[in-house]
Amino acid sequence: MLIQRRKPRMPKITYIADDGTETVANVAEGFSVMEGAVANGVGGIEAVCGGACACATCHVYVDAGWEARLVARSDSEEAMLDFAANVQPNSRLSCQLIVSGSLDGMVVRIPHHDN
Repeated sequence: MLIQRRKPRMPKITYIADDGTETVANVAEGFSVMEGAVANGVGGIEAVCGGACACATCHVYVDAGWEARLVARSDSEEAMLDFAANVQPNSRLSCQLIVSGSLDGMVVRIPHHDN
């Protein structure tokens, strides 16, 4: 019997850098928005902790209209956002945003970071 494996869906996520540069990346379902950024060389998302929700170096702003599709911030994400600069109501840690088909087309903006 031949078993066919289904190809993972690859929703598109648009990353917009603070200088306006856009990167549109296909990110496999089940991966985080942060993992998609790292895999596609998106600048501004350092991901120092590797996605363990132990830093705020993957801080992004989620564009309006997408927030309602996301899981609410956990207590640990709220705590880590205290360490991020320029936190807004739509701030999220991209390591906590797991890609699903319902996020196809989502836009995140990367805050300005002083280096």
